Amino acid sequence: MAPGPLGDVALGKATAPVTVIEYVSLTCPHCANFQKNLFPRGKKEFIDTGKVRFIVREFPIGRTSGTAAIVNRCAPEDKYFFLLNQFLTRQPEWVSQEVRPDALYAVAKSSGMTRETFDKCLSNQTIIDGLTEVKQRGRQFGVIGTPTFFINGRKAQGEVTFDEIKALIEQAPPPPPTPS
Repeated sequence: MAPGPLGDVALGKATAPVTVIEYVSLTCPHCANFQKNLFPRGKKEFIDTGKVRFIVREFPIGRTSGTAAIVNRCAPEDKYFFLLNQFLTRQPEWVSQEVRPDALYAVAKSSGMTRETFDKCLSNQTIIDGLTEVKQRGRQFGVIGTPTFFINGRKAQGEVTFDEIKALIEQAPPPPPTPS
């Protein structure tokens, strides 16, 4: 479950005893529900207390989600989670069958991104190739839809409740040893 070519974006202590990896598609309604209704409580209870390191990996489903994921990766690293939250919680403003750059930019500019940066970002081949590899690697780990979570390597998929996530965190096996 090592990070891909773009590196992982994480919240929480690197030394936390439990690592939660979420594979997310920014157009996924179940991902938005998790972000709105479960993540704030989970952050307060597990990430902020040092119990969990939370990593997000992109698994875009469709061109609109893929474009939003590219834009999110162009944001400064300290704005990544802010913009992720904006994309997920503001889905009705920008999600559609066709990619709507102006609607995506309306969300992206909330992170301080300029239109010039946004426009350049859309053709950033390093990010595009990196996201493609992240998704392919996700498939190798058995990700077929979003959200998919790995809690110290144990998989949970789809709409989960807070109690289910909490139980998985509390019952998480220790992380595998790091090869020396």
